[in-house]
Amino acid sequence: MSIPVVDPARYDQQLADKHERITQQFARFSPPELEVFASPPSHYRQRCEFRIWHEGKDLYYAMFEVDSENPKHKRIIRLDDYPVASRRINELMPRLREALLASDVLRYRLFQVEFLTTLSGAALVTLVYHRPLDAAWEEQAQRLQTKLDIAIIGRSRKQRLVLASDHVWERLEVDGRTLHYQQVENSFTQPNAEINRAMLAWARDVTRNSLDSDLVELYCGNGNFTVALAENFRQVLATEISRTSVASAQQNLVANDIANVTVGRMSAEEFSAALKGEKDGRRVREMALETYVFSTVLVDPPRAGLDESSCRQLSDYSRIVYISCNPNTLEHNLETLCRTHRITRFALFDQFPWTHHCECGVLLEKKSA
Repeated sequence: MSIPVVDPARYDQQLADKHERITQQFARFSPPELEVFASPPSHYRQRCEFRIWHEGKDLYYAMFEVDSENPKHKRIIRLDDYPVASRRINELMPRLREALLASDVLRYRLFQVEFLTTLSGAALVTLVYHRPLDAAWEEQAQRLQTKLDIAIIGRSRKQRLVLASDHVWERLEVDGRTLHYQQVENSFTQPNAEINRAMLAWARDVTRNSLDSDLVELYCGNGNFTVALAENFRQVLATEISRTSVASAQQNLVANDIANVTVGRMSAEEFSAALKGEKDGRRVREMALETYVFSTVLVDPPRAGLDESSCRQLSDYSRIVYISCNPNTLEHNLETLCRTHRITRFALFDQFPWTHHCECGVLLEKKSA
């Protein structure tokens, strides 16, 4: 891994390079013109984690960079600030370090610090230790929490101490609406909040005029897309395997006053079997699959993409919205999906500036017989 070098003056060029790369990579599928959504060039990432490196009486934030001349060797890079991270994280970094340096209790065997922030400045900080946490730690951490106006969680082996809250609430303005999202510590959330807003607006745009049909969403996470798309459809059925994410998705539906969504805790593979009538049980019966008329499926899979069986399942839907964090697995999946569907919208979201990573959005519509 190499640490991103942030140079705002070069941002337009790095985005243009990604535009050209993605355009060439997917040209054989004859997509429409690529829609490109730019990120803020710096301070765009709302969550980050750092190792804490101890040198005598000193300590500092650190990341590891692979030595290009010797890939087995990693160099320790000291970070006093981190332009990739949100301004709130950068404001907290020196203040937290000073507090740790001043407290033997808080710094002793501290291994890692994780920051989770929001656009409005709320912050949750997790301190990870290689030792049990006791009453003395909790007392000093409580004082630090008040001093820095943050929520603190302490972690060590088989121990998790939540001093105030285990989540923050993000508020995103999308299409003139304010969407509320509970974001839980140690659970997946979209790291680039401004690009997330762009993705939600794009997904809403490509699924308009769907109120006479239903949406099924696989890999729904904490309901990021579910919340934004619910009003476009008659009903939504969303599935997710993570218990924490399902609980958070339920909270987000309540927070946004959404009543036409059901979230089922089930893997994409299990759901596929349920649709075929090959799986039964309480969770399947609670979904009441017979009440849905699915026209659209949304998938936001992990970097590994979809397996061949899942791609074949998607081919049954009239419309597919595919959000991808890995263009290479997206390209592979499109080899199957484009046998039955054609690409009618194609987007590049610069979720991870200054890296080679790209987030893509694809709308596929079924070819006429």
